[in-house]
Amino acid sequence: MAGSRSDDGVIIIKKYANRRLYDTESSSYITLERLAEMVRQKREFKVVDAKTGEDLTRGVLTQIIMEEEARGTNMLPVNFLRQLISMYGDQMQAVVPQYLEASREALQRNQSQFREAMAGAFAANPFTEMARRNMEMFTSAAQAGKSAPKANDDTRAELDDLKAQLAELQQKLNKLAG
Repeated sequence: MAGSRSDDGVIIIKKYANRRLYDTESSSYITLERLAEMVRQKREFKVVDAKTGEDLTRGVLTQIIMEEEARGTNMLPVNFLRQLISMYGDQMQAVVPQYLEASREALQRNQSQFREAMAGAFAANPFTEMARRNMEMFTSAAQAGKSAPKANDDTRAELDDLKAQLAELQQKLNKLAG
């Protein structure tokens, strides 16, 4: 076999000091655009430093998102990015990854309904149900956060602000559904 995969079948991509990416499966250099295509094809890969073997996957995936955003494919609202940045180092930081993962899973489950709704083929508006589920997940994540060390007033204020934003979003979605 010309290519290389890890023991768990994940394609290994080597990143060299000159920032070039080498696909060990196809034995060829590839671009970030090719990696983005592999993500869309649901192909599992791991990006490692060619010299040290350090896992660079998270940084490279973040770089792909930054390039997509720079091209004008704006998917991440500025307020979301600000909130996300503000949570680094906060007591809620431990809860955020779990909440985002649960939200991503819910969105993926609802993806076909969402696409149908966007195409106008779905009679009932699924936005209300998705917002309700997201609110439940956030509440659940917040409850998990309560078992964490006691939050300070700033953290509590941020959490209240997030709840208010979610409630506002729920109202807007209810108006769309109605």
